[in-house]
Amino acid sequence: MTKAKPALTNREDIYLLVTSFYKKIRTNPDLGPIFNAIIEDWESHFVVLTDFWESQLLVRRTYLGNPIEVHQKVDATMNHSITSAHFGLWLNLWFETLDELFTGDLVWVAKNRAQKMSTMLFLKIYESRPKE
Repeated sequence: MTKAKPALTNREDIYLLVTSFYKKIRTNPDLGPIFNAIIEDWESHFVVLTDFWESQLLVRRTYLGNPIEVHQKVDATMNHSITSAHFGLWLNLWFETLDELFTGDLVWVAKNRAQKMSTMLFLKIYESRPKE
């Protein structure tokens, strides 16, 4: 008998989601080299991302950063090589991790927000690239 998955409901759940997801990202052949080249302190990054997703899913003001600026800097560091395919891989792993760990309304919200964010972030990255 398969154990029922819990609902995604609190910060601890979000932390589990973030750490499980980035375990996959770090070993992905296409995404791992990008993230591993940029992030030096994974534990601090997990806290920032947990803050971000907590603000998105539980409507708490824990994240105060600028994700557009951060992603534009990552793209510049990677010589403007980030593509929509990278965002698609990221999104697929996000959906997969959510479905493996949790159930409930916030899973749908997390997927919906991530999908909208991935499109917006890639467009903002593209807009910030040097014009030829």
